Amino acid sequence: MAEENSQVENVEEFVPEDGEGNTANPKDTIKDLREKLKKALAEKQEYLEGWQRVKADFVNARKREEEGRGDIVKFANENLIFELLPALDSFTMAFANKEAWEKVDKNWRQGVEYIYAQLMGALEHTGLSEFDPKGETFDPARHASIGSELVANQAEDHKVVAVIQKGYMLNGKIIRPAQVKVGEYASKN
Repeated sequence: MAEENSQVENVEEFVPEDGEGNTANPKDTIKDLREKLKKALAEKQEYLEGWQRVKADFVNARKREEEGRGDIVKFANENLIFELLPALDSFTMAFANKEAWEKVDKNWRQGVEYIYAQLMGALEHTGLSEFDPKGETFDPARHASIGSELVANQAEDHKVVAVIQKGYMLNGKIIRPAQVKVGEYASKN
């Protein structure tokens, strides 16, 4: 019998009360439980959405950080490469003077051309590329005009007609614009 009383006591522990010690109506109890469940589900959804936003923000921040690191690596050598550009210009000037270049010993010429090719290969490997804008429409972002030349053909108006110094880009970013002369069409009236 003591066992039966303990079972009844245990069952009575789960019978809800209305707060004043009275036993609550089961329908009211179910209604209260449904309200609590709705509230708990709403809180769960709010927490889930908040967690998902924070997770998305974290993923985006990680991507931005990785892109930033990539840019640092891409352009870390920019100053060094910029300092080497005058040496490349010297090679270009030496090769451009065909008369003097042809007078130099053939073996020595081949050695210098090989050194130039090695240097350009190493610089191109880091992302350096030169551009020769002859014939392009003048673009102040890519070209530095150092003068103009009169042209007889109207199609050459505002076009690059002479390249004085090559331009260079590092991984698509212009690190030195090309020095150019721009065509200027003068109509004959």
